[in-house]
Amino acid sequence: MPMPQMKPTRVDELLEDIRLVDENRFQTVLSLRRLVLSIDPSITEEVKYGGILFSAGSPFCGIFSYARHASLEFGRGAELDDPHAVLEGEGKKRRHIKIESRDDLFKKNVREYVEQAFQSTPTRQEQVDAKRARR
Repeated sequence: MPMPQMKPTRVDELLEDIRLVDENRFQTVLSLRRLVLSIDPSITEEVKYGGILFSAGSPFCGIFSYARHASLEFGRGAELDDPHAVLEGEGKKRRHIKIESRDDLFKKNVREYVEQAFQSTPTRQEQVDAKRARR
């Protein structure tokens, strides 16, 4: 009896769309996605805002594919330490790292930034406590 095939997820569909447009950028996004997911087994992913949003209780980073590069974006990136001077952006909160090739994952010390963002993500209890404090 043949094995039932799993229905592709929205993440799978987004990745396939990227692959059809640009194989190199697809490989870059795929490597970046694997890096993020390897940080901790509790990390979840979903397609949101046109990219892949990663959460651990609350969102902490996302991958977005553009015409010539991928971008690893941090919603609270302005709070991150930037010892390698790779964070870009001038907003009050957001920062991103431009990834043009898989080599940039190492050259720009991306794992260090993802780990930092993951570790600074508020837990569910901290989020509840913060909401109560605002009331």
